Amino acid sequence: VQLQASGGGLVQPGGSLRLSCAASGRTFSIYSLGWFRQAPGKERELVAAIRWSGSSTYYADSVKGRFTISGDNAKNTVYLQMNSLKAEDTAIYSCAARSSRNIVAIATPTSYDYWGQGTQVTVSS
Repeated sequence: VQLQASGGGLVQPGGSLRLSCAASGRTFSIYSLGWFRQAPGKERELVAAIRWSGSSTYYADSVKGRFTISGDNAKNTVYLQMNSLKAEDTAIYSCAARSSRNIVAIATPTSYDYWGQGTQVTVSS
């Protein structure tokens, strides 16, 4: 499975961005896909996740009500709509896919099998 992330950039506080993660290859092996972020000096954290086939979603408390994860199976693409962005959302965002159905480990980076390259999101005035 190959993952291609795009859509990062510079945005002012309160603004919006949409990230895309396009999957190719053996996508039938994907059970769920997540967006992680890592800010300088901080650990990588799961922002949101979605089941590859279905609508079940997961959000970190810090982004609930502001971020929305969605998928387009016809395009093998998952999106992360980020609204009301804050300076603390600044980070490198990466998408990752896992074949495991272990929900307990959904926020654990090592439980993900495939990773795309990161895209920088900077929230600054």
